[in-house]
Amino acid sequence: MAYLTRPVTRTGYDASMVNYRYLGNSGLKITEITYGNWITHGSQVENDVATACVRAALDAGITSFDTADVYAAGKAEEVLGAALKGERRESLEVFTKTYWPMPPAGANDCGLSRKHIMESINASLTRLQMEYVDLYQAHRYDYETPLEETMQAFADVVRSGKALYIGVSEWPADKIREGHALAKELGFQLISSQPQYSMLWRVIEDEVVPTCKDLGISQIVWSPMAQGVLSGKYLPGQPVPEGSRAADPTGSAFIGRLMGDDVLAAVQNLKPIADELNLTMAQLAVAWVLQNDNVAAALVGASRPEQITSNVEASGVTIPDALMAKITDVLADVAEVDPANAGNSPTERPC
Repeated sequence: MAYLTRPVTRTGYDASMVNYRYLGNSGLKITEITYGNWITHGSQVENDVATACVRAALDAGITSFDTADVYAAGKAEEVLGAALKGERRESLEVFTKTYWPMPPAGANDCGLSRKHIMESINASLTRLQMEYVDLYQAHRYDYETPLEETMQAFADVVRSGKALYIGVSEWPADKIREGHALAKELGFQLISSQPQYSMLWRVIEDEVVPTCKDLGISQIVWSPMAQGVLSGKYLPGQPVPEGSRAADPTGSAFIGRLMGDDVLAAVQNLKPIADELNLTMAQLAVAWVLQNDNVAAALVGASRPEQITSNVEASGVTIPDALMAKITDVLADVAEVDPANAGNSPTERPC
């Protein structure tokens, strides 16, 4: 039977709080809107603002937090760990990742070799000031390391108690299937996939999602707002707003391909749909990815606390089928759907 993500309505809290969903075919519940600190913590925003954003997430009912060792070269993990210091650890779900080069970027300071995984989990836990993470993720697929070596190392990380579950990020469907089979043989669970997914980037729908449904793996999707493009703040033919991601040297490297006037004009046609649902365009974008029954959570970052307060309102929203179809029609000429673009891991290690 194909596995579907199981939604769990939060009980005992104010109705405005964020709902939970199970992560993969496991007993772990995570908030369907999860706080992610890529780009912002340790780089785009000052530490006190980053801490305020984490506090806003907690106040809004978010208990799941995603980071990675490579974000701001470890500083993002440090900022997140400090911001969560003093919170009841058992009430949080904390995720991090490994793969990309970390300073000083020697020959073994990247990839998914046993050496790098073992050293990386220890370094991440030190920066986070935690004894374990709930989910440890392979940030890309490593074509230069035997998959058996990688999965054995992850099995040992789980057995040591340093991570409770294992996930992957941007792996193609065939490698997810191979990794899942090895994990099962080694006695641990591969429960999640973290791909890019949005109204404008739908490449996981044809192969990755069906494979994951079959295996009991769910998605934690990044960039549900397409780097902010789906918020509607970027207008065709107009300069980008000061302080926006497109104006930032780091952010602009990722957002550039979405900034064509054809894309921006099509996105503006989503505003009447958002208005009909009494949502902001950003809330509509987050609610849209959560309609996919294989998505366990949408990763949402923030450079200001009020962004979190607003975006959590997408939790629990149901978009009618007719409006889902209308969204597809509006973006039909600009949305990327080719499954060949899913799982974009380097064929060679970047170190």
